[in-house]
Amino acid sequence: MWQRIQTLYLGISTALMFSMFFCDFATIAGPEGTEIAIAYREKLSYLSLMIMLITAHIASVASFKTFFLQARISIIAALLAFGFQIWLGIDIVRNLNDMAFSFTALFPLAAGVLDIMAAKRSMVDEMTVQAVKSARKSRRRR
Repeated sequence: MWQRIQTLYLGISTALMFSMFFCDFATIAGPEGTEIAIAYREKLSYLSLMIMLITAHIASVASFKTFFLQARISIIAALLAFGFQIWLGIDIVRNLNDMAFSFTALFPLAAGVLDIMAAKRSMVDEMTVQAVKSARKSRRRR
């Protein structure tokens, strides 16, 4: 399972999304110099998107034997990750002057790119397997 590069891509993107459960999204400068940290898990919309993304990544890694299914689930995970990144971007633009944001706000973008790369490799593997099967069939017919 871990011999193929797309499984590594999906594992890295799963780890990125899982690490967001333990990271802070932003800090707000409070009165008297205190800082208030806002975690991703505190907002229900972020929490639900992270759970959906991790579920999609686990399903994609688990479907390593069927290349087309893995590619499709990876594309769905990439679309979810890009949607999550857009949502984070909107929140960042809205609160740009009030908050200091963490670099972890770019994790969904990185996960989406890794998911696209994994889907591409899964499709290449499937096409290679189909080409080998058709070559074997044509040799048997001769």
